[in-house]
Amino acid sequence: MKHAILILWPSFIVGGIGEVIFFTVFDPRELYLFGEATSLSRLAVYSIGFFLCWTFAAASSALTVFLAWPAKDADR
Repeated sequence: MKHAILILWPSFIVGGIGEVIFFTVFDPRELYLFGEATSLSRLAVYSIGFFLCWTFAAASSALTVFLAWPAKDADR
């Protein structure tokens, strides 16, 4: 459980910051997916954007926690 908190809490904060920065520059109504405008509402685009940012930040944090394990603990 401790590792999950070490991974998810910082990635939640970074995901929020990443979403704010991204959507400060880009308007959700002007985003295109496969050459066509998205038919999703702004709230849906914001939600998807946040979860994508959170997922990438969580993957980065998980890799950091994995690489921080001592070799003797990883061999067990």
